[in-house]
Amino acid sequence: MRDEELRALFDQQAAGYDQQWAGMAPIREALYLLLDALFAELPADARVLCVGAGTGAEIGHLAARFPGWRFTALDPSEAMLDVCRQRAQREGFAHRCEFHAGYLDTLADEPLYDGATCFLVSQFLLEPQARTRFFRQIAQRLKPGGLLANADLAADIHAPAYEVLLRNWMTLMSGAGVQPQMLERVRIAYARDVAVLPAQQVAGIIQAAGFAAPVQFFQAGLMHGWGCQRAADA
Repeated sequence: MRDEELRALFDQQAAGYDQQWAGMAPIREALYLLLDALFAELPADARVLCVGAGTGAEIGHLAARFPGWRFTALDPSEAMLDVCRQRAQREGFAHRCEFHAGYLDTLADEPLYDGATCFLVSQFLLEPQARTRFFRQIAQRLKPGGLLANADLAADIHAPAYEVLLRNWMTLMSGAGVQPQMLERVRIAYARDVAVLPAQQVAGIIQAAGFAAPVQFFQAGLMHGWGCQRAADA
């Protein structure tokens, strides 16, 4: 899926996105619980870059958990950023946020960030080289030793177990109230528009982009999460 198509897709979904995926909140909350532990040693006045910030769910969580932190919400979808901005205003942390509509290559190189989140974003980059460049752009915007928390769908799609995992994942989403038409779109996207790679291959891509060896800190179904530090020579 091209950048313009992906942006248009999320523009269309922005207004109802949180409601559409509300039933999957337990997985999101489990990810955030472990994210807190991963980021616990960041400075009290940390600057955090949220790549693909969407409606601002993780920023809202981190803003409440770490009241001295400041955030840059980056997303190519203006509509998603509007929802994110409304959340920040409603929950009282808008003064701690900057909102940037665009991709990483449109974001200033300075100042550098203490940490970054990137949840369910890199999987839309189908070419491994493009995915490596994407993570390298994140690394270049982190301080040496800065932390990245990344989450993506991952599995060996050629292994017999994948069909079982995929069926269970779709059943989970159905039971969580995701509408049938959305489930069909998801099924098609997994086959055509999402690079579902083995977990070790995703970790290798991240490491090749200038990070120390990623450590997997989370898994729920097909979703995996890795934490890693920017290497000194990135």
